[in-house]
Amino acid sequence: MSQNNLTKDDICIFLSRKKGYSVLYSKKIINNLIEILIDEIKENSFNLKNIGTFKILNKKERIGRNPRTKEIYKIKARKSLVFKPSTSLSGKINI
Repeated sequence: MSQNNLTKDDICIFLSRKKGYSVLYSKKIINNLIEILIDEIKENSFNLKNIGTFKILNKKERIGRNPRTKEIYKIKARKSLVFKPSTSLSGKINI
């Protein structure tokens, strides 16, 4: 797993090789995990101990500008997902 971009299938294959599960069972595990994460994040910020916190930011409507043509346009209000890693995860990465 030393590639830059991972897909769900890559994670499922890695999980099946590492733990001996079938690929189909691994896909079910990963899909259920993602569903749980989405449901919990929608309700409020979600903290995974020793991994980090997922949080939703509500961004306001604002004026944007195309740097090439200098054309001005409105950027709509939207929600954005933010992840803040825990200090223990950051410590393991920055060894």
